[in-house]
Amino acid sequence: MDDSAVLLVETRGELLDLTHRGYIAAVDERGEVIWSQGDPDVMVFYRSASKPIQALPVIARGLDRAFGLTEEESTIFGGSHWGEGCHLKALASIFDKAGLNEDDMVMLPALPGGAAAREAYLRADRPPRRFCHNCAGKHAALMMLQRALTGSVRDYEKLDSPAQREVMRAVSCLSETDRIATGIDGCGVPVFAVPLKQIATAFKNLAAPERIADEALARAAASFVPRMAAHPRMVQGAGSLCEALNDDGNIVAKGGANGLYAFGLKKEKIGFAVKVADGSNAYHPLIVRAALRRFGALSGKTAARLDAMRRDDIVNDCGEVVGRREVAFR
Repeated sequence: MDDSAVLLVETRGELLDLTHRGYIAAVDERGEVIWSQGDPDVMVFYRSASKPIQALPVIARGLDRAFGLTEEESTIFGGSHWGEGCHLKALASIFDKAGLNEDDMVMLPALPGGAAAREAYLRADRPPRRFCHNCAGKHAALMMLQRALTGSVRDYEKLDSPAQREVMRAVSCLSETDRIATGIDGCGVPVFAVPLKQIATAFKNLAAPERIADEALARAAASFVPRMAAHPRMVQGAGSLCEALNDDGNIVAKGGANGLYAFGLKKEKIGFAVKVADGSNAYHPLIVRAALRRFGALSGKTAARLDAMRRDDIVNDCGEVVGRREVAFR
């Protein structure tokens, strides 16, 4: 039985051409579901949307301050960077200050994930490197945490390592659930799955850290989330959805691979999460804009930035508008 809902449709001419199904869950301050599409209890992987949560144990232990990291540099702990100059500079500084070795990162060398950054990188004839991987900031945080707990970065990627156990505790605390499944993410470290409504709950808690039950994690979130707002480009890259949303002082947001996106609203103390079942991330701007409008939280500046990336029109290779994309929920 399919427990998903139609989230978005594409028409070509007068006919329905495609439907994109998935799930939406929104929760209030108490974690109660206030709006859903499809089953809000469906188990889904956070993927990279968990990165702001995974950063919190490092901040809670004061490791950023201990090594003299700037707030801009440490913001990349919660980001999926595009390999722009500011990202590579921040990572180089973190590794230098903390005494880490790039070769100790478990993923293979990569090229920048952002199209413009990758083109510039290739024009400069630079080789792939681990710093260019979009998860490098998360790995830096995990390595710092593992070394603080064991004296070495070794095995930081293993599920039963002290660092990953602390991360699991943070994910459980902010998600307000012990119902967690695990897998291996694209970058080689554990990835966590919880009911979709608990991802919404976690982002509500990031937006309202006073609701976090663990005092140390609450203080860490109160310190880290404002960094995402102050340095939104470090969360992903210039012109990205994550930059546009975190640049809105009322929103904390992060996406993940395979169709997952989540945000929290600070004034309204609402958490939101969406999973597009076919794994596409291309429609997040449309869906997020509609959700923000529903909550009365769509500012003019953010609306304009989302409008620029919405891709409502379907344009063919001749530059002609031949169809339309639009959200199917009301």
